Amino acid sequence: MLAGEIYGPRKIRLVDVPEPKLRGPDEIIFQVELACLCGSDLVYFENDYPEFPPVVGHSLHEMIGRVKETSGTRFQPGDRVLCVPVNQEGLFERFGVSQDRAIPLDPRPSPDEALLAQPLGTVLYALRKLPNLLGLDVAVVGQGPIGQLFNLALRNLGARQIIAIDLLESRLAVSPQTGANVVVNASRQDPAAAVKEATGGAMADVVIEAVGHRDLALNLCVELCRREGKVVFFGVPPAVVNSVNAFALWRKNVTVVASVNPDFAIDFPLAMRWIAEKRVDVRPVITHRFKLAEIQKAFDVFSERRDGALKVFVEFPALESRL
Repeated sequence: MLAGEIYGPRKIRLVDVPEPKLRGPDEIIFQVELACLCGSDLVYFENDYPEFPPVVGHSLHEMIGRVKETSGTRFQPGDRVLCVPVNQEGLFERFGVSQDRAIPLDPRPSPDEALLAQPLGTVLYALRKLPNLLGLDVAVVGQGPIGQLFNLALRNLGARQIIAIDLLESRLAVSPQTGANVVVNASRQDPAAAVKEATGGAMADVVIEAVGHRDLALNLCVELCRREGKVVFFGVPPAVVNSVNAFALWRKNVTVVASVNPDFAIDFPLAMRWIAEKRVDVRPVITHRFKLAEIQKAFDVFSERRDGALKVFVEFPALESRL
């Protein structure tokens, strides 16, 4: 059985590992068919946390497939599910996991769309922490896949203006399709001036940090936020952040809301339902597709944002054998 191994910064290969076994009650052996890369996978790929070295199976966690075996009662062998591995250790053809970390796959959307219920579920979890968004002005800093999914959700939840901010024109070109009504290229415009103009001088009621990683934009988010507004700290940050403008945060009375680990009983099923009922159209976010054997190229394209890359999909052998 194949698994991924990150054997150096920005270097990944496939290695042979033993087949997984059920180790207790209420577990499943999950067989991956289709997966996609997330910005949080780059933390391991780019070796940003030396104190947390990658292990075999890093890094993949957005995936759909089938239950191969089970010691529980929620699923039967052959059931199609969305599954989230523990600690992003999902780059295996098959792995064992608690049945509580999987939800049934809705048959109505395409597999590609259904897969995006995982990242959309993380977005919904973050937005559930906020008050009513109806009529509010929201700035989304970062228009990668997560930023685009925030646009879609904010449009559904009644935000008055969705202000999309990024440095890459290729990403901003997609933003109006996902709900943004103001687009700001921060490489050409002053984002603070653009948000001030769009909000009549008030600045944004809510600002979402959807960049994270080494390009963390928390200070910009505080600058864009109105007094007593809210900043959603969504992007995975560096291990230590030494340059936060704490005075500006304090002076504006800004509330910072962090978000990680969605609720499997609420967020992923709700996201699946939104997609299945066509409340959101996630298709503009899907841009690239590779075979598992091309995993190095898939990570390279995603991490370097080549050719307008947003969601980069990876097809596993189990999908190929089913087609």
